[in-house]
Amino acid sequence: MRVIGISGGVGSGKSSVLNYIEENYDARVVQADEVGYLLMLPGGDCYQEVIELFGEWIVMEDGTLDRMKIAEIVFQKREMLDRLDGIIHPAVKEYIKKEVARAGKEDVPYFFIEAALLIEEKYDEIYDELWVVYCEPQVRRERLRNDRGYTDQRIDEILANQLSDDEYEAAADFVLYNSEDVEHTHLQIDRRMRKYETM
Repeated sequence: MRVIGISGGVGSGKSSVLNYIEENYDARVVQADEVGYLLMLPGGDCYQEVIELFGEWIVMEDGTLDRMKIAEIVFQKREMLDRLDGIIHPAVKEYIKKEVARAGKEDVPYFFIEAALLIEEKYDEIYDELWVVYCEPQVRRERLRNDRGYTDQRIDEILANQLSDDEYEAAADFVLYNSEDVEHTHLQIDRRMRKYETM
């Protein structure tokens, strides 16, 4: 089984890349954000620790955590964000390790891990190689404004907390250029996947 990490800056189009891979290849895909969401649900590994960090007032009537309140707090207090990350990130990584091991036993040929912090969180101990999805900054900004409704200020704040394009590319085994039409992106993916078949 080949384990591939996928990362890249916000708005680069990682989700659309993963959707294409899932639809066209025998591959299992795990996204760190989705795992983090599951682990914060009632009964999840991080649920109680997050309540202990923020207090009972973030628990809604149905028992789930009020993610909007949490987001407001961590947006204003960097220290709280760091403490939340200290709870979530190790648990997500451990969950993904177990999923990789399970997929290996099931003879899954390809396993893709997607996370914005693959490099920072040292996922290279899990994946065999790293793909970085690259998109021109102006295209990314346009996507974030149109698709997510982000303001320029919000975009600037997010980008300031991410690696630079140069840092992403320096860590990459393969850079997937995603600034043009989807056919161009799909062609690059297909070429890369064909390369594995000959290895």
